Amino acid sequence: MSDQEWDRIVGVVARETGDAVAQDVPQRLCDAVLKLLPVSGASVSLRGEGMPVPLGASGESAAYVLEMEVTLGDGPGLEAAETGAVVVAPDLTSSRDAGRWPVFAQQAAAAGVRSVYALPLGDRAVCVGTLDLYRDVPGELAVEEVRTARVVADVVTAALLALPRDDQAGPDGAGLWLSPLATDHGEVYQAVGMLMAQLGVAADEALALLRGHAFAGDRTVLELAHDVVEHRTRFDDDPDS
Repeated sequence: MSDQEWDRIVGVVARETGDAVAQDVPQRLCDAVLKLLPVSGASVSLRGEGMPVPLGASGESAAYVLEMEVTLGDGPGLEAAETGAVVVAPDLTSSRDAGRWPVFAQQAAAAGVRSVYALPLGDRAVCVGTLDLYRDVPGELAVEEVRTARVVADVVTAALLALPRDDQAGPDGAGLWLSPLATDHGEVYQAVGMLMAQLGVAADEALALLRGHAFAGDRTVLELAHDVVEHRTRFDDDPDS
């Protein structure tokens, strides 16, 4: 890649994020991606314990598809985070891609997403999350577009790592860089802890139960977790738990 192309990518990201407070940077990064690549949506998430932690999405469709990965515990982004390698799904309605992630592929296609590129933020040694690119048409990116996407992922990784950590936050919390999306998903971990206490199960089983009940009820795991945390839903009262 030429120096000019590198400067163009960095310049677009800098313009989009330059005046943003830390919590808004993930969202702005997704907006920058849409200006750099021929995609219809983008999302960025951190690699969490048992599930991704959403940080930002370019729009409602991208946010929904990312939330489906969280709810189902399955999808290209999770695979990219686990392997540290790029995961490509050229056509989610094809037997090949639908066979890899049957429910995710169906839900994403219903939301208008036909193809996905999931790029690790980092590498096989240290992967901190993923940048997921969504397209509303099937097909793969061109070779030069893939090169650009990899550089964009590197720039996104650097931008996220440059944000202040918790231990750098000021007394008013202004230095905390977690986005509103990530903060909301803290309720999922709270709900998992409450299910562990209610049912006497391990964390992975509690998360699986939360995901299963959410999907069966046509809800996201975040929506159900909120009800659990607010004591509107208890699993120890449910004979199907």
